[in-house]
Amino acid sequence: MDITTFITQGREKALLYGDHSTYHAQLSKRLLGCRKKLGIVTKNRGKFQKKDAVTAENIAENAQYLHLLLLTSERAWAQAMSMKTIHSNGPKGIVGRTRSHIISRLDKAARCAQHLVDILSDTAASGANVQDILEAKGYTAVIRGSKLFECQSWQTCLENYSIARVIYSALSSKGNADLYKDLLSETIDPSIRYAAYQLKTPRTVPIPAIARKAFPQSDSTLVAQVNEVEPGALTGQLDADEGLPSGEDTPRTLTWRSREVKIEDAQIALAWAKVKLAKTALGANLSEQSERAPHQVAASYDDILTATQDAVDATKQAIDEMRGEGVAQSDPRMQSLQITRTAVNYEMISWRIGRNRVLTGEQDGAVENYASKKKAKKTEETAESDEHKLKDASASKKLTKLKEKVALYEGTLQNIQSIKELPGVAADEGLSAKLAAFESYFKSLKALAIARSHAITDNASNALALIQYAFDECQQASQLPKDSEPAASTPLDIEVTSASVNFLGRLIHGELQRYRAIVHIDNLRSEQKSHSSTDKVPLAERLHTYPIDGADMTKIAQFPPKKSFIPMKPLFLDIAWNYINYPSKQDKGAAQPSPAKAAASEGAQEQKRGWFGFGR
Repeated sequence: MDITTFITQGREKALLYGDHSTYHAQLSKRLLGCRKKLGIVTKNRGKFQKKDAVTAENIAENAQYLHLLLLTSERAWAQAMSMKTIHSNGPKGIVGRTRSHIISRLDKAARCAQHLVDILSDTAASGANVQDILEAKGYTAVIRGSKLFECQSWQTCLENYSIARVIYSALSSKGNADLYKDLLSETIDPSIRYAAYQLKTPRTVPIPAIARKAFPQSDSTLVAQVNEVEPGALTGQLDADEGLPSGEDTPRTLTWRSREVKIEDAQIALAWAKVKLAKTALGANLSEQSERAPHQVAASYDDILTATQDAVDATKQAIDEMRGEGVAQSDPRMQSLQITRTAVNYEMISWRIGRNRVLTGEQDGAVENYASKKKAKKTEETAESDEHKLKDASASKKLTKLKEKVALYEGTLQNIQSIKELPGVAADEGLSAKLAAFESYFKSLKALAIARSHAITDNASNALALIQYAFDECQQASQLPKDSEPAASTPLDIEVTSASVNFLGRLIHGELQRYRAIVHIDNLRSEQKSHSSTDKVPLAERLHTYPIDGADMTKIAQFPPKKSFIPMKPLFLDIAWNYINYPSKQDKGAAQPSPAKAAASEGAQEQKRGWFGFGR
């Protein structure tokens, strides 16, 4: 019958773009349409007649009767939630008649849901199975728990939410686990924690243990139905099968940099226990298959990253709750939570960096390798052909691989910087020195990758400068404290071994010597090329350049001389024009004086004119 799916899908569609008022209006329309399909709607201007109650036979004949009860219950619940939302933001809050109205609406919703449970329990007439009955009982327990929450009846409220939690935990093992887990994490678990807090239950008790303790074992019918679906739901075995430690197995303390603090919040204890289990599972997973592609190894880090993120979220939620209660920052409980916050954040960032190190390749990407990360392992017959293909790899492909590595190194450096900003890290000199060495190590790798990209683009001088910078950073990383060397078989995280630093130092030193030779050879070739181009030009024509190696006196001038153009000033050409005798005018030269003599005779009588006394 999919009762839970019907309810959750209707809420998600309405609350995605609206609020509970929108959901209430939609339910009224859907309820009217359901009544029309069943033929029980009151006609327009007709006299209202009370309809008969829905029976088990009605549900067996038509599933719309089931939807009729669910929609009626949901409409009353949506109206109550709408009023609660509106008046919670008001200046006076929820008081007096408003609270009574909300409780009245929730009571109607609970009565409709209980009626559905009663008629489904008659399995012979309704045709419902055990899972359908449990879904109806879980929904009824949630609605009744909401009503008792408003009535502030904390013990009975806790019992009803515990029933819902046990039922949904049992149903999640049979399918639709994500659907039930969302209900547990968003609605049921916060309500159980708040009701337990009102009953003075310690925070160290986990929610599953609270729910199992508050579950009414006296209801033999409900116990039998839950055991029929999942026997481990009431014994805690289901949580153990899912990798969740029981309340007795959760850690009570957390050690961070020789400081041991007590874990007082159950959610943090459960999350930290999951981190330890995920760490053990990661080590076992990586030891099974030693030769795997980097992306396959990186995928193994997903579980531990999720577990550490849950621990960070639980710690942040606990700190926010303490601040909401008005606990001072100097309180010992708050100080313990701050240390816990630093520890869980350091653990999460450490595994993030470890995943980046796996993706960079062998020796954190120091080894020059441009093969595809997602290619499968090659056979011996194709290994030789792959080497030839690798040599012929295009420059763009190599640059793309180097760009990916640089992005991973940049992300690692940002993560290390975020660790430095955690509370208490700056005051720890030993940890600060270790983080500085780690930062220098990854800066050296980043500079080496960028230097190789410059070498691919035939810019050896830039590559040499970057390799020199990488060498200097690696020398600083060699001062890594050796107090806590990680084992070689452990999965990669933020911890860098001295062997890795020494390997990188030897590699960069060799690259430094090689590129020094390459740059020196390039300089010699360029000088030789410049000398060969200038040897053909005489020294007299190279007076504007300074000879670095001294003047070459073997070729002072061009001999024998060659005809060449001589640059002249425009003024000289203008004067010379007045003294040109054209061949066509030589015959007439005997009868007439030359233009120069005529100009000289006229100059004696007339005033000088023209530029510098010369005219045309």
